[in-house]
Amino acid sequence: MLGDWGAAVIDADAVAHALTAPGGEAIEAIREAFGETVIGADGALERSRMRELAFADPAQRARLESILHPLIGARLRELADSLPGPYVVLVVPLLVESLQRWRERVDRIVVVDCAPELQVRRVMQRSGLTAQQVQRILQAQATREQRLAAADEVIDNSTDLESLRRQALELHRRMLEQARGI
Repeated sequence: MLGDWGAAVIDADAVAHALTAPGGEAIEAIREAFGETVIGADGALERSRMRELAFADPAQRARLESILHPLIGARLRELADSLPGPYVVLVVPLLVESLQRWRERVDRIVVVDCAPELQVRRVMQRSGLTAQQVQRILQAQATREQRLAAADEVIDNSTDLESLRRQALELHRRMLEQARGI
C-alpha cells in the first residue's frame, strides 16, 4: 500500500530470492558451504531442503545467514540510495533478530502485528506449510513481545483489509511529514 502511494519499497525477501536464483550471487557460496543437495537442477537454491536444514540446526541457519545477510544488506543499501520516492520502506522480515545492524540505519521501525494463532493460520494458507513447520520457523525468530518492544509504530493486522488500509494511510501521512521535516 505504501508503495502504491509513492514510497520506494524494497523487500529483503525479494532480494534474497534474486541472490539464490539460478546464477545468483549467493549460489556458489551456498553450494560450497552446504553441497549440491541444496541446489536444484535449475541452479537455484532448493528452498524447501534448505528450510529443513536451517530450522533443524541453529548452526546451519547461522552458516546460511553468514552468507546471505551481508549480501542482502549491501543490496538493500544500494537500492535505498538509488530509488526515488519521498521515503524508503525496507521490508525486513528478520529485522528484530538483527536489530543491532539496523537500528542506526532506519528512522523508524514499524511492526505489522496480529495474534499468533492468526499468524500461523495465514502462513499455512499462503505457503502450504504444516502448523508444525510454521511453529518451528517461528521458534527460531524473535517473539511477538520482542517485535513489539522494538517497534516505534505498530500496525494491527488482525481484522480486515480496510482497517489495515486506514492504518497504512495514516502511517504514510506521518512518514511524508517526517520526510518533509514537518
